[in-house]
Amino acid sequence: MSSKRAMKQAQKQAYAKHRSNVFKNRLNSRKKNNNKQNKKN
Repeated sequence: MSSKRAMKQAQKQAYAKHRSNVFKNRLNSRKKNNNKQNKKN
């Protein structure tokens, strides 16, 4: 595999990992917010 191709692939993987982390963090924060709201009620 050429180095340019390897670099592109590595960047894609890093970005995909970043996006999945952002998505997981959003879900977790929503769950935490829901729990806080439920306790208030």
